[in-house]
Amino acid sequence: MEKTLQILNALEHDGVLGRYAIGGAMGATFYVEPLLTFDLDIFVLLPGTVGGLLTLAPLYEALRARGFAEEDECVNIEGVPVQFLPAYNALVEEALSEARETLYEQTLTRVLRPEHLLAISLQTGRDKDRQRVRLLLEQAPLDHDYLSAVLARHGLETQWKQWKP
Repeated sequence: MEKTLQILNALEHDGVLGRYAIGGAMGATFYVEPLLTFDLDIFVLLPGTVGGLLTLAPLYEALRARGFAEEDECVNIEGVPVQFLPAYNALVEEALSEARETLYEQTLTRVLRPEHLLAISLQTGRDKDRQRVRLLLEQAPLDHDYLSAVLARHGLETQWKQWKP
């Protein structure tokens, strides 16, 4: 995965993609016991187009030029299936701006804070997200005041009350 992160850093450096951070199940593994996952979820800010439309096309073209191919909804980068998830709402944009820098082996990357991983899981609302919330509550070093503020800012307090054990 380190080589994959090096490619992502190069794409960010070249302006092909904006700020990125690891999220989803792989992001959670930076804080809790590993979860079963088949891909690396990368939340990303994309450069806008003239009409304001967001598109993954320039990113996919840059990856193809580097020899990486699409596989279903992912791109295989150095043997790791990577799914790019554009920042699709204010919560994800905030999560990207607040992502923590960390080293993966010798490569600097960013990972969403556990509070944002929990909030995004609440917002998404799938069964597997419920399990991720439970694991984050049990194992992650959560800042509960920060979490409360995130949930309030993004209107997730009712969902939190329903899901909180």
